[in-house]
Amino acid sequence: MAPVLNVGIVGTGIFARDRHLPSYQEYPNDFKVVAAFNRTKSKAQEFAKIAGIPDDKVYDNLDEIMNDKNVSFIDALLPAQFNLSAVKKAIEVNKPILLEKPIAATMAQAREIVQLSDASDLPIAIAENWLYLTCIKLALKQLERIGPIVAFTHNSTGPFVSTNKYLATSWRQNPEHIGGFLSDGGVHQLALVTALLGEFESVSALTKQVRPESGADDIVFSTVKMRDNNVIGSFTYGSAFGATEKSVFLKIYGKNGTVTVELSDKTQPLVKVRIGDSIENAGKEEIFQVEKDESFGVNPEFLNFHEAVSKNDKSLIKSSPRATFHHLACVAAFLESSANNGKNVSVETI
Repeated sequence: MAPVLNVGIVGTGIFARDRHLPSYQEYPNDFKVVAAFNRTKSKAQEFAKIAGIPDDKVYDNLDEIMNDKNVSFIDALLPAQFNLSAVKKAIEVNKPILLEKPIAATMAQAREIVQLSDASDLPIAIAENWLYLTCIKLALKQLERIGPIVAFTHNSTGPFVSTNKYLATSWRQNPEHIGGFLSDGGVHQLALVTALLGEFESVSALTKQVRPESGADDIVFSTVKMRDNNVIGSFTYGSAFGATEKSVFLKIYGKNGTVTVELSDKTQPLVKVRIGDSIENAGKEEIFQVEKDESFGVNPEFLNFHEAVSKNDKSLIKSSPRATFHHLACVAAFLESSANNGKNVSVETI
């Protein structure tokens, strides 16, 4: 029987309260939240009351929670610029760590995290929950029916939400991580595309800042060439526009049909398939309802990390530093291309 892992929460903000804690509480036979850290101790104490953590397990010193022998692993929900130092501390005390996305604030930091992870047997993961969406497995099965794949269109666009509680956080309004919202949210979109189609080789992109509240460029329109095949496509992302419907989809074109992952309504994700090598031979659209996951990938992400920690096998982790490095590298390439008027730019590799 798999053990119950004791979780130390580092960073007790909105997502720790609203999603991570409820997910852990849904699996009492796998997890128990036993300690909390925040630089402002009163914030950690507030979280501790909700989570049922005793006073002596509330910390405002990062070294103390890292060295707490009762903590099985660290769940670090920190601004990206602190991920590298958190990884270093975790490795020093031989403690598995799950880090919030994006992997780092800069490509240099991201590269160092990958190198540290590669050199250690310790399970280290980046919390990119979109890599664990149930629609991915379903869509992959359907792709076999439309091959060979030739192109794709990705679109994730929506209206600006002035009351967005995440937008109000100071580290997002004054981002130290490259791309600001383009990396904070864009890595999720990139995770979906790359999970189904592989890595980007090069991009030609234009980015722009629409809202001052974003603190940096907040929309991207790009064309893409994939690395290990002849697939080309477009990648569009941004939620800084005026009134419009929210539209999130990935449409994959094959010589024998199309597969569309439709996520505009997160409560009812769909995979749509149409088979046929021409309009004359086109079949009726098939619609597959995706199994509902209220956590939108967070629960399976946590269970995946539980398995890796329990078995001490980092190879089991889907959202490894090496995998998520690529998503931030794509954002860096978007920005570099845009700074050069849309010039084609190769995506950094490691």
